[in-house]
Amino acid sequence: METKLKLLPAHQYKGVNDLDPIKYYYWPIFGKLYRRRVELALGECTGGERVLEVGFGTGLAFPNLHEMYEEIHGIDLTADIEAVQSVFEPMGIPLFLQKGDVLHMPHYEDNFFDTVLLISILEHLKPAELEQAFTEVKRVLKPGGQMVYGTPVEKPFMVFMFRLLGHDIRGEHFSTEKEIVTAAYKAFFKGHVIEMKSTPPIAGTVYTVGNFVK
Repeated sequence: METKLKLLPAHQYKGVNDLDPIKYYYWPIFGKLYRRRVELALGECTGGERVLEVGFGTGLAFPNLHEMYEEIHGIDLTADIEAVQSVFEPMGIPLFLQKGDVLHMPHYEDNFFDTVLLISILEHLKPAELEQAFTEVKRVLKPGGQMVYGTPVEKPFMVFMFRLLGHDIRGEHFSTEKEIVTAAYKAFFKGHVIEMKSTPPIAGTVYTVGNFVK
């Protein structure tokens, strides 16, 4: 069954900084692309007791995750935690959020989460940091738990799109999807990757979603 992103009206999101892409989700053409990326990642999540979203931002995925998991935990380097909680907790979505970094997560026990979700996060790490990130993710996952990630495919079309949005992809993305998937296969027991094509499909694959099991 296909997952549909439960997007709130734009004005309801709080704690949005200038770098957050939330505005793009409402644009006529780009919006469909941005929503589809999240939907593909959410569609790979198998549900369970606890999920950790790394880089949760505005909490875009929280309504969907609430339907699949008993507890939603999140870490983010820049999010306004109180503002994000003020949006979702009145909706009956209890949250366990804190400032944090995927490279070092001492506040979480070993074997704690069913799923760790990272949507458009790993490309911001340097290739040398991927192994450290995956070691930490693996540590906090339960045996048989899953890491689900989404990352853009770097090719001329994607570089052009980012430029249209005012972003220099090379100044913000340090690891390619190939480096990420290679590191993931080294760190995890098994996994698979699904590809998202552009619409129209002239540019081929523009985003990949990985699902790796401890």
